[in-house]
Amino acid sequence: MLYFAYGSNMFTPRLKARIASANLIGPGCLPGYRLVFHKVSIRDGSGKCNASFTGDQSDVVFGVLYDVSEADIMTLNEIEGVGQGYDAKILPIKRENEGLVKAQTYIATSIDARLKPFHWYKEHVLRGANEHDLPREYIEYIKSVEAIIDTDSERTARELADIC
Repeated sequence: MLYFAYGSNMFTPRLKARIASANLIGPGCLPGYRLVFHKVSIRDGSGKCNASFTGDQSDVVFGVLYDVSEADIMTLNEIEGVGQGYDAKILPIKRENEGLVKAQTYIATSIDARLKPFHWYKEHVLRGANEHDLPREYIEYIKSVEAIIDTDSERTARELADIC
């Protein structure tokens, strides 16, 4: 099954640590959506990524396609909190020179525009965007998103250790 990652799961080491079957296909994009960090995290209350529908085809969420086993998609659904802040959706993802493919992704159902991501979460997203050579202006947009310091020093250390 195809999975479109546009948040922290774009960073291949993070996704592979969560689900072993993930095989990289490559970059893609979701037109008519815009990347925002307003999804309420069920674990820590911070802002996580969401592909927010705008309907404007000039808005685009860039991300990465992976081929994932059905069993691991079920595991990923649990990790991502399907039914608890995200819905799993099958959406058309545009691939350069290949047209559209259908892939599962996650769309937030629990949002709060006042939220900000933790700095370590934003770092996961940036690492994934850089790893897959997403457009420079898109990476600059992610860099411009204000992040906050996580006061849970153990979680911060664990998350930053996963990045290195």
